[in-house]
Amino acid sequence: MSVATHHRPRGLRAVVHDGAIITWRNLVQLPRTPELLLFTLVQPVMFVVLFTYVFGGSIGQSLPPGLSYAQFLIPGIMVQTIVFSTSATSVGLADDLQKGLVDRFRSLPIARSAVLVGRICADTVRLLMIAVVLVIVGYVVGFRFEAGLGWGLCMVLAAVAFGFAMSWIMALIGLSVRDAETANTAGFVWLFPLTFISSVFVPVASMPGWLQVVARNNPVTLLANLLREFTLIGRPLAGTVAPVVAWIVGLTAVFGTLAVAKYRRI
Repeated sequence: MSVATHHRPRGLRAVVHDGAIITWRNLVQLPRTPELLLFTLVQPVMFVVLFTYVFGGSIGQSLPPGLSYAQFLIPGIMVQTIVFSTSATSVGLADDLQKGLVDRFRSLPIARSAVLVGRICADTVRLLMIAVVLVIVGYVVGFRFEAGLGWGLCMVLAAVAFGFAMSWIMALIGLSVRDAETANTAGFVWLFPLTFISSVFVPVASMPGWLQVVARNNPVTLLANLLREFTLIGRPLAGTVAPVVAWIVGLTAVFGTLAVAKYRRI
């Protein structure tokens, strides 16, 4: 037995150690695919500009007095963009499977779950970059952290934490379809209605009555409303934090377990 193998970390320490290495590997790949990074950062900018200046005039009329559409839109757009961006996890894993990189990782003396942990941690860093870009663009179109920078930071971290949880769903999809194009389609099919039947772009009260029931219980709506509370009033209202935390913990626990189990069966 070699010295390197003898001193190799075990258990949770191995997952953290090996996961950090895989995370760095995935982060290093980002500058090597500038077209992906550019598309990831440009897409939310386009959404903000289009909705602010094309739809903002009409939608803004349905908002409470004194609330600008930019203040309403940016937290919602942040949720929508981060949820959409988690599809990169499924596409990346499916692409690694297609190219045989996952088989190479499995042949190495590393923790089995480290590949998934590394992928999702790297993608979470990317989600944080997207959130920062959105805040900058938001300030250009009139958005402000009215409750202070501290609560603005809470908004960003809550959105990224939800993206981290959603990434485990996308990881399971990527491991199941094993094809990058199919993984992208499989993610978009259910992410599209999830984000648009919500309070991301418009108030739920403006929807038909039967659709309001769906929209109000949508986790995207719950998160978007919480982010607005962080930025507008500086504190979450009673009963708004627990559902979001429950979704984040539940999605991570359930789909994290399923994704790791699926990876071990490949």
